[in-house]
Amino acid sequence: MLSIYNTLTKSKEVFKPLDGNKVRMYVCGMTVYDFCHIGHGRSMIAFDLVTRWLRHSGYDLTYVRNITDIDDKIINRARDNGESFDALTARMIDAMHEDEARLNILKPDLEPRATDHIAGMHAMIQTLIDKGYAYAPGNGDVYYRVGKFVGYGKLSRKKIEDLRIGARIEVEEAKQDPLDFVLWKGVKPGEPSWESPWGPGRPGWHIECSVMSTCCLGDTFDIHGGGSDLEFPHHENEIAQSEAATGQPYANAWMHCGMIRINGEKMSKSLGNYFTIRDVLAKYHPEVVRYLLVASHYRSSINYSEDSLRESKGALERFYHALKGLPNVAAAGGEEYVARFTDAMNDDFATPEACAVLFDLVREINRLRDSDVDAAAGLAGRLRELGGLLGVLQLEADEFLRAGAEGKVDAAQVDALIAARLAARAGKDWAESDRIRDQLTAMGVVLEDSKGATTWRLAD
Repeated sequence: MLSIYNTLTKSKEVFKPLDGNKVRMYVCGMTVYDFCHIGHGRSMIAFDLVTRWLRHSGYDLTYVRNITDIDDKIINRARDNGESFDALTARMIDAMHEDEARLNILKPDLEPRATDHIAGMHAMIQTLIDKGYAYAPGNGDVYYRVGKFVGYGKLSRKKIEDLRIGARIEVEEAKQDPLDFVLWKGVKPGEPSWESPWGPGRPGWHIECSVMSTCCLGDTFDIHGGGSDLEFPHHENEIAQSEAATGQPYANAWMHCGMIRINGEKMSKSLGNYFTIRDVLAKYHPEVVRYLLVASHYRSSINYSEDSLRESKGALERFYHALKGLPNVAAAGGEEYVARFTDAMNDDFATPEACAVLFDLVREINRLRDSDVDAAAGLAGRLRELGGLLGVLQLEADEFLRAGAEGKVDAAQVDALIAARLAARAGKDWAESDRIRDQLTAMGVVLEDSKGATTWRLAD
């Protein structure tokens, strides 16, 4: 049985969908004002894993991940670029989809954009006003009345009285309470805006997700996910808005993935210590990057470094070396590995333990490959099958092991030299065989001999 750690209850719970076999999941997506950084990739891949495992487990999943395509950062970046906000967001959305495809991230079933749900935001805001949970002070803004919502703080375990200490109201704000947050922002000169019952303006950040999630999945749904940095205030405010508006529980379970850290600090564009996904993919194979983000538990933080990427590359090379030279056949045998892998993934998606199963499987493949090639090939198929559930090990072994060779060596020349070396070895001309190996080594080529065959890869 699948168990998931629920941030709302701070405990691991047996997962029980609200509606039979159907699962509805909403994940907070990107604010598209710049290229995605590797921290965004962490969230994308974490919930890609959840998606893959839920579907593999037989659940009928509807996965929704939104796009925030209007906010202060977008407006400011578009102004700096001298372009319209929608031209900027269109470019960044295309770039995001390119990054996702390279990292083998499945597309969400629905990808709503904030600007397509303005009317829904107006309706929810008006409902909150009618119920006394929101107010319009007459300056074009609308605020949520935090003190009226009895359950405020139940996700983050923050108390209103503690939050009020040091809180203050900015000069331009017309809040009744420093903790109140904006639902609708009155227009400022030069900003994009939409007409509303309270005057032209644009939505606040938090109302977007309340409207998009309930529009796509209903008032109550199974899983709400996002990065741990969104737990407060964003997700806390989503709960307050949604439950006040609908009178129903919002999300049944909350999942939060850990952050990417650089030297102990959260990776963040605002801190300037970030690497875009495309920056990293310019140096490392997409499977290397994906495996780095898969091999740690989704709730843990990852310390990003060149060393960690090299370790990820080394792990994948070990897997692909086990696959290399074996017939590509359907998975057979290794049921005990499947059972262990399943137990790990059903325990709150424990990917470190699942990856440990893959290493054990590799050891068994290598033990059998010289004595029982059929059994080894069946287990190699099993390794590909289980790796596929993590989104890796889907390439031909030589394709991965030779990745990056293009432009560095002439593959045809390497293959010709290897053929000449094999001929020299067959003729017991060991001096010529050694000379050719030395020539290939000088070219940066590593040879790997096995029964009747030699394969190659570039040296690290």
